[in-house]
Amino acid sequence: MGDIVSFPTADGRSVLVETTARSGEPVTRGGHRGSVVQEAQRSFEEAVGHIQPAVQALIDQLVSLAHRPSGVSVEFGVDLHAEAGAFIAKTGGTANFTVKLTWEDARTE
Repeated sequence: MGDIVSFPTADGRSVLVETTARSGEPVTRGGHRGSVVQEAQRSFEEAVGHIQPAVQALIDQLVSLAHRPSGVSVEFGVDLHAEAGAFIAKTGGTANFTVKLTWEDARTE
C-alpha cells in the first residue's frame, strides 16, 4: 500500500487519499494502517481545481466541432499528490479517480 495523504476540505473535514509510495518524502504524521500519513499542501477542492482548465478546454473544443456527434463521453484518470495536488494520470496508469464526462446535445436539428 502507498502513502496516505490527508486533504482538508472547505467544510473543515479531510479526505484521505492513497498515493503511490515515494521514497524520500517528508513524514508529517505517524502511521495509518501501516502507512505514512502526510498533510496535503492545499485543500481537496483546490487540488482537484487544477484539472478544471484542461477539462474545460477539452469540452470547449469538442462542442465547437462543426460535425459534433449526438453524444460525447470523455474518460480520464485523476491522480492526487501531497505537494502537486491533482493532475491527469498517464494512460494505463493507476489513478485515484476515473472521471467520465457524458453529455447529449439537447437541441433538435
